Amino acid sequence: MNYEDRIVTAFTACSVFWAVLGMLAGVYVAAELVWPTIDFGLPGLSFGRLRTLHTTLVLFGFGVSGLVATGLYSVQRTSHVRLFAPGLAWFVLYAWQLTIVLGGASILAGWNAGKEYAELEWPFDLAIAVAWVSFGVVFFGTIARRKMEAIYISNWFYGALIIVVAMLHIVNSLALPATFGKSYSLFAGAQDAVVQWWYGHNAVGFLLTGGFLGMLYYFLPKQAEQPIWSYRLSIVAFWAFVYTYIWAGPHHLHYHSIPEWVQSLGMAMSLILLAPSWATMVNGIMTVSAAAKKLRSDPALKFIVLSLAFYGLATFEGPMLAIKSVNVFSHFTEWTIGHVHSGALGWNALITFGTFYFLVPRLAGAPLYSARLANIHFWLALAGVMLYVLSMWGAGVSQGVLWLSLDKLGEVRFSFNDVMAAMKPYYLLRFIGGLLFLAGAVLMAVNLARTFSGRRTVVVAPPPAHAAKGLT
Repeated sequence: MNYEDRIVTAFTACSVFWAVLGMLAGVYVAAELVWPTIDFGLPGLSFGRLRTLHTTLVLFGFGVSGLVATGLYSVQRTSHVRLFAPGLAWFVLYAWQLTIVLGGASILAGWNAGKEYAELEWPFDLAIAVAWVSFGVVFFGTIARRKMEAIYISNWFYGALIIVVAMLHIVNSLALPATFGKSYSLFAGAQDAVVQWWYGHNAVGFLLTGGFLGMLYYFLPKQAEQPIWSYRLSIVAFWAFVYTYIWAGPHHLHYHSIPEWVQSLGMAMSLILLAPSWATMVNGIMTVSAAAKKLRSDPALKFIVLSLAFYGLATFEGPMLAIKSVNVFSHFTEWTIGHVHSGALGWNALITFGTFYFLVPRLAGAPLYSARLANIHFWLALAGVMLYVLSMWGAGVSQGVLWLSLDKLGEVRFSFNDVMAAMKPYYLLRFIGGLLFLAGAVLMAVNLARTFSGRRTVVVAPPPAHAAKGLT
C-alpha cells in the first residue's frame, strides 16, 4: 500500500489559495486605515468585517490547511505506514474548506460571535469541531498503526496541537443559540474574558506555535540533511512548552476586573516560556549550522532559517509585553499588532513558505519551476515583514507616549483624534510592507503551480518492515 499523498497535495493547494486571498484582504484593510473611503460605504467592505475575514482566512484557511498537509505527510513517513482512514481525511478536506467559504461569507454578512479568533457563529463552530476531531482520528490512527517503536518529536507537537485546540475550541464555543445566526456565550463578564483569552492565547500557542514547531522538527532536518542537533533538548522543550503555555492567557487582561493573582500567574508563566521557546530556536539554529553552505543555493532553507530568527524575536517580545509595567504602555497600541505579525508573517508564514518550496517538488516529482522566483520571493517577504513590524513598533511607541502624556492639570494632553492623525505615516508604511509580502506570496503561488503543471502526485510506498529505522 502506498502513502496517501494526494490529500497532502490538495491541502497544500488550498493553503496557498487561502494565503493569497487572506493576505489580499489584509492589505485592503491596511489601505482602509490610510484611505478610509475605499470601503465605498458597503458593509461587506467595512474594516470591522473585512479585518475579521482576513484573520479567519489566514489562520484557519492558510495556517490550518498548511498544518494538516504537513502533518499528514510527515506522520506517514515517521510511522512508515499509509494514512489511517484516507476517506475520512478527504472528508476533513472538503468539510474544512466548505466551512471556511461559508464562514467567510457569514462574516461579510455581519454574523459575528464577538470573540477574537472565534468570530464564527455556532453552526460553524459545530462543523469545525466535527472536522477537527476527524483530523485527530486520522492522525492518531496512523500513529497507532506505526511500524516504528518511537514516536518522532514532530508528532508530539502535532498531537498536542490536535488535542489542545479541540479542547480550547469546544469550551470557548459553548453557547446558547438564539437564532440560526446568533448565539450567546454560556460564560459572562470577567469569566467570559478569562475563558476567551485562555482560548485566544493558546490558539496562538498550540496552533501558531506548537503546530508549526511540529512542521519545523520534521522539515528542517530533511531540508538541511542533518539530524536534529539535540533530540533530548527537543523533548524537554516540548514538555516545558505544553505545561507552561496553557497558563499564559491572562496576560491579555492586565488591569482588568479579574483576580490579581490570575494576572500575575499569566505574567510569570509568560516569562518562563522564554526557556522552552529559545531552547527550540537554539536547537534549530544548531541543526542548520552544519548545512550553512546549502543556504546559498536552497531558497527553501533560507525561509526556514529566517523564520527561526523571527520565532526567537516573537517569543522574546511576547514575554516582555506580558510584564505589567510594559503592558500598561503597550496595550491597545499598534505595538501589539507589530508583535502579532512578527510571529504570524515572520515565523508562521515564512516557515510554511519554505516547507512548501521543499514539499511541492517532491509531491510533483519535478524540480522547482524557478529558484530565481523563490529567491525574489524571499527578499520581498523579508522586506515586507520588516517594513510591517518596524512601522507598527514605531506607531505603538508613539501611541503609548501620546496617550500617557498629561497636562499640568493631570488630564490627557492629546485626544484620540490627535493620536490617530499622527498614525498615517506608519499606516502607509504598513500598507507598503503588506503589499510586498502579498506580492511574494503571489509569486510563490505561480511558482508552485508551474512546478505541478501537467503532473500528478508521485506515488511513494512505505519501506519494508525490516527497514523501518529512522526517517524516510
